[in-house]
Amino acid sequence: MSTPKMDEILDRLHTLQEDLETTIDQLLEEKRRQFRYELRRGRVQFEEEVKALHRRQRTALWAYLRSAQLASLLTAPVIYGLMVPLVTLDIAVTVYQHICFRVYGIPLVDRGDYLVIDRHHLLYLNIIEKLNCVYCGYANGLIAYTREIASRTEQFWCPIKHARRTPDPHRRVERFVDYGDAQAYKAQIESLRRQIARLRDEGSHRG
Repeated sequence: MSTPKMDEILDRLHTLQEDLETTIDQLLEEKRRQFRYELRRGRVQFEEEVKALHRRQRTALWAYLRSAQLASLLTAPVIYGLMVPLVTLDIAVTVYQHICFRVYGIPLVDRGDYLVIDRHHLLYLNIIEKLNCVYCGYANGLIAYTREIASRTEQFWCPIKHARRTPDPHRRVERFVDYGDAQAYKAQIESLRRQIARLRDEGSHRG
C-alpha cells in the first residue's frame, strides 16, 4: 500500500517529529528556569526558597481526606488492586526480553527510559497525592515499556500491517509490509529484522 506520496508524507512527519522533540526539549529547559529547578544526576533539585513555598502550598492530609468524595474512597481499592497485575506484567516482560531478545539478537529495551518516577519529590503534594503520582507514573511508564518490547517483537516475527486501521498504532507499523503481499513479506522480513538489530549500534531506544 506504500506509495511515493505516502513515503513523502512520512518523511515530512519524521522531520516534524524531530523538530517537535527539539522544541519540547527547549521548552523543558525554559520551564526549569521558570520554576527554578535543575536535574543533578537524574534527581530534581529545587532552590531552597522554592521548596519553602511548596511546603506552604501543600494540603494537609486530614483536610485532603475530609474533602474527598465518598466515591473516590470506595474506588481506591479497585484502582490500586491493579498494582498486582501491573507488577506481574513488569516482571514477565522483563524476563521475556532478557531471555528471548538475547537469543534472537534483538537489543534490550531500557526500562529506565520509560519508567520515570519523579513527581513524588514535589513538596506541594501530600503523601496521598505523591502515592497517586507514583502509581500513575509507574503504570503509564510500564505500558509504554511493554509496548516497545511488543513492537520490537512484532517487527521481528510478524511485520505485516493489519487489513484495517487501528487507533494509534505503534510507530514501527509504518515499516511493515502490506496485508496480503506475500512476495514483499518473503523479500523484506530479513531486512526488517536487521533494522531491529541495528538499534544496538544506534544506541537509541526510539528505533
